[in-house]
Amino acid sequence: MRFIPIKTRAMLPPKDNIYDVLDRHLPKLLDGDVLIITSKVLAIHQGRCIAMPDVDKDTLIAREADAFIPRPKTPKNAVMLTIKHHTLIASAGIDESNGNGYYVLWPKNINALLKDIHRHLCRKHSIKRLAIITTDSHLTPMRYGVIGISIGFYGLEPLLDYRGKNDIFKRKLVMTRANVVDALAAMSVLLMGESGEQKPLLIVRGASFIRFTKYNTWRSLIIPKHMDLYAPLFAPFFKKQNAAAIHRHRRDHPRWQDCVERKTHEHLDQPGR
Repeated sequence: MRFIPIKTRAMLPPKDNIYDVLDRHLPKLLDGDVLIITSKVLAIHQGRCIAMPDVDKDTLIAREADAFIPRPKTPKNAVMLTIKHHTLIASAGIDESNGNGYYVLWPKNINALLKDIHRHLCRKHSIKRLAIITTDSHLTPMRYGVIGISIGFYGLEPLLDYRGKNDIFKRKLVMTRANVVDALAAMSVLLMGESGEQKPLLIVRGASFIRFTKYNTWRSLIIPKHMDLYAPLFAPFFKKQNAAAIHRHRRDHPRWQDCVERKTHEHLDQPGR
């Protein structure tokens, strides 16, 4: 299996064209490739950029997050800790790096956008089997350093299911599934870099374990809240002292919903919706 980072021209906020970048810089794709795209260039493609002087960042974060812990409750008031699209991430993914004076938000309707890109690239490169994953960086609790994570994908099954198979001592596995998309995201983000590398694309080639599909498989990755082993740790996101702030942002931004009140723990702007 090979990881092939692709250097491109800069994607320029507040809006640019991802298709121009893909057509200009991608080498010939092969049947069975996986294309990794950093989420920032997709957001710039959609114009999801706001000039920094035009908005208060914490207000913007609260608007974009599905749930949040206010800044004063985090160490040294460093960040707002948020949940967005079933992902624990700082600042709802809003980033200033490589933004050239703009806050760059997460892209919207991510999986639908990836499906459009998938259709374009399959046609252009005359291939049938292609998967696309978009990534961001986040922090892992109790560890220094960022690591890549997928925030949307299209064209592949996200899990390898080991349930029912035997381990080396013939003990049948009951729960084990491997998270393919986040594993590929972690290695890809490391190779694409975090600063001025200008490598927002990467090709994973020769990954024989990928199961390709033309269906939207996002929901098969999401674990229901009542089954999540880490669910007790999420309680601070939904405590009553946050109710006033949550109410204000729900009132001002009616598409934003408090996850506590939605038993399905789904957001109206969830990828692929």
